[in-house]
Amino acid sequence: MYAYDEFSVLFWEGNVMLGEGASFPLGQMTTDFLNLDAKVLQEIHRRAGDFAKDAHSLFRDKNNGAVIPVQEKLNAVWDLIFGLPFYRSLPLNVYGARNLFPALFQDKAVWNDLMKDGSERNKAFMVFIDKLEYFAQSIENFRGQISGMLELYFENLPRRNSESYAVAYAKYFRDMTGGGALLVPDTPFGQEFDLKVKFVPLLHPTVKGKPILAEETEFSYLSFFLYTDFYRGLIAGNIPRRCHNCGRYFLLNKGYDTCYCNSIAPGETEKTCRKVGAHKKEARKEGKTPARLEYDKVYNKLKTRRARGKLSVDEWNAAVALALEYKDKAEAGKITDLELKQLYDKM
Repeated sequence: MYAYDEFSVLFWEGNVMLGEGASFPLGQMTTDFLNLDAKVLQEIHRRAGDFAKDAHSLFRDKNNGAVIPVQEKLNAVWDLIFGLPFYRSLPLNVYGARNLFPALFQDKAVWNDLMKDGSERNKAFMVFIDKLEYFAQSIENFRGQISGMLELYFENLPRRNSESYAVAYAKYFRDMTGGGALLVPDTPFGQEFDLKVKFVPLLHPTVKGKPILAEETEFSYLSFFLYTDFYRGLIAGNIPRRCHNCGRYFLLNKGYDTCYCNSIAPGETEKTCRKVGAHKKEARKEGKTPARLEYDKVYNKLKTRRARGKLSVDEWNAAVALALEYKDKAEAGKITDLELKQLYDKM
């Protein structure tokens, strides 16, 4: 049985399989969560807090009439959690989760034991509530740590391979155990988790008849899985990297070295960030920075509007001066290429 806080995954040949479902390369789930909109986690935290408040009242007041309202509050949390990248592919018992309180209430012996303060079932449910209330914060802590590590220790590596990643992580580890800048004050640093592991023989999911040996690992927190996914990815030579064009993370697989993703670039309908990046690379050979390329495009547009009489002389001069100011900021590193393009699009 799979639940949001009790699940197992299979690790094999640089991949992770969620139950008997979809397979992903190591590091892909980490990448997806780094790209997650922070507002989603904020809303999960808010809804989980609302549920926890009403659930604690139910256990304190023993008010059976609150069973359905509390379940509705819980379902509001599930609406968001079950839509997250990881859970969309995990074979969850969604029906059981969305009918948890009514199902427990139907069994009077179980319900009475659940409502009994200090019973094993009661204590287990208190842990469930606490874990759900902390869920979003645990993911945000993971995102903050990994994104900071990637930016400060991995972004400027001269080579992209597992050996280079090991060296970068060693430096990060030394800094953290010594009380580095990324560490929360008075919090000891450690990257260790309690897991249950067993090894199982399987048939290859895509190659018919091919046997493989897989590691089945059981997790009790999503954040534990994400840390494991990230570090196993480093060992395999995979790493999330922030695209230098759109700013989103993409998974840089073993053997590749690019700073651009393969998604459609902002403001484009067909060109990917990788193609835009290649264009910028060629422009640098000609002595033009990416900011200069964007400035040239907006300058030509302004020039055309001035020639057609859509801009006065004063408007023309002010617009060109502002465009130059934006270009200089981008070249000085005060704004990103994407932010520059967005500013130019508004002109």
